[in-house]
Amino acid sequence: MATWIRQRPTGWFTLIAVLLVAWGLLGCLSLYLHIAYGPDIDPAATDWDRAFYAALPAWLNAVYAVAVGTGLLGSIALLMRSRLARPLYLVSLIAVIVQFGTLFLTTDLIAHKGVVVATGFPIFIALMAVFQIWFAGYAQRRGWLG
Repeated sequence: MATWIRQRPTGWFTLIAVLLVAWGLLGCLSLYLHIAYGPDIDPAATDWDRAFYAALPAWLNAVYAVAVGTGLLGSIALLMRSRLARPLYLVSLIAVIVQFGTLFLTTDLIAHKGVVVATGFPIFIALMAVFQIWFAGYAQRRGWLG
């Protein structure tokens, strides 16, 4: 019977995992501020911003929570060297796609704010989610996850 031995990761693996946990915590903070304060947290918010926020469906907050929650759990799993990191990150990416896809396809956000302003940070978030999936897979192939 072959015995599978988990390899000891390099120091930069732990650094990246810690940074990804911090990224996940920032996502959770962003969700809290979004739900607790909405556009009122932004002193530059316009009447359009307030109406846009008020018109968002409640289920979109649940999708947002899934996106940041599974992202944070994936990062914690990565830090703990668990194979659950990658599937959690996959769920997070799917939720990110649903969340931003809904915003871009069912609202006039891009028309009102412009492509760069409306899509810049969401694209970065999606790229981070793709990186997390790739990095968890890389760590798994290296034998760093058990």
